[in-house]
Amino acid sequence: MTLQPFLALGAILFGIGLFGALTRRNAIIVLISIEMMLNASNINLVAFSHFAVNVTIDGLVYALFNIALAGAEVAVGLAILLAIFRAKNSNDIRDMNSMKW
Repeated sequence: MTLQPFLALGAILFGIGLFGALTRRNAIIVLISIEMMLNASNINLVAFSHFAVNVTIDGLVYALFNIALAGAEVAVGLAILLAIFRAKNSNDIRDMNSMKW
């Protein structure tokens, strides 16, 4: 296999994630779309690391760091979403535009 199928898969996943993050109103779907974009970048990092002239583990280390960052993002995002849901009884992102609850 060559590098191009992996880059195409990463671009397609990133595009789907970007579309979902920009068009959906449900906060959980927006978080899932952001996770999809991060996973698309992980695919590209690992593919570039594998197909590089000097094969190193740099891409794998960056992907692992990206996975840890995604886990922290999910924890913080769901905590904020849960607090807003308890206050406003809605998970619509249009209801989250004010700091007053």
